[in-house]
Parts: sequence; structure tokens; C-alpha cells
Amino acid sequence: MSFGTDSIYREIILEHSKHPRNRGTLDPADFTYEDVNPMCGDEIRIDVRVRDDHVSEIRFSGRGCAVSQASASILTEMAEGKTLAEVKGIGKDELLDEIGIPVSPARMKCALLGLKVLKAGVYGVDHANAALDEV
Repeated sequence: MSFGTDSIYREIILEHSKHPRNRGTLDPADFTYEDVNPMCGDEIRIDVRVRDDHVSEIRFSGRGCAVSQASASILTEMAEGKTLAEVKGIGKDELLDEIGIPVSPARMKCALLGLKVLKAGVYGVDHANAALDEV
């Protein structure tokens, strides 16, 4: 990746962290799940409404570093309108591609916390371990 491209992607991360998309909560929601990254204290909650097996509305809330907040914002844009099966199919590589910048091993849990939360919610708490294996 060239310096110019890297700079553009860094701007995207900053933009999403300063002006996140789909920030807020849904009440009622068809499912809600939240989790914390104990390493750095990032917190993400995702609320989803489903209509006709599609994500009709999605919101996230929480706090944390720019990477975790931007990643959750990007993820909600990726998931909105998709079927639940398509959401289950979103993998870490797809999310990391959307983030667009190399994520260091130390920041990987920050970048993937939203995906972990979304998958646990989609699969249901009883099946959360299966969802987390995919992340």
C-alpha cells in the first residue's frame, strides 16, 4: 500500500471514529449483545432489528479507542440490509479489508470486538461460542 493510500484509509478511520455511523441504541431490538475488551477497556454494544430475515436497523454504542469505534461503525454499514446468513458470513478478513489499514497484533482485538459482538448476537447467546470461533 502506498503512503497516499495509507493516509486516505487513516482518514477514513478518523472520520468513522469522530462521526460514527449508526451510533445509538434500538429499543426494542430483536437482539442485543455487548462485550468488553479487557486488554484496553473498549466496550461495544450492538442492537439489531430484523425484518423478513434481513437486518432492517442496526445501532452500536460503547466507548473505546478510535480503532474499535471506527470498526464498529464500518461493520454496521456492512451488515445493514443483509440477511442473517450473510451477516453470519462476514469474516474478520472482510472487516479488516473494509478498515483498510494494517492492524497491528496489539490492536486486532480492538478492531474485531464489534464483529465478535455482532456474531454473538446473531447466533444467540446459546450459540455464541460457535460465532466466536469464526472471528
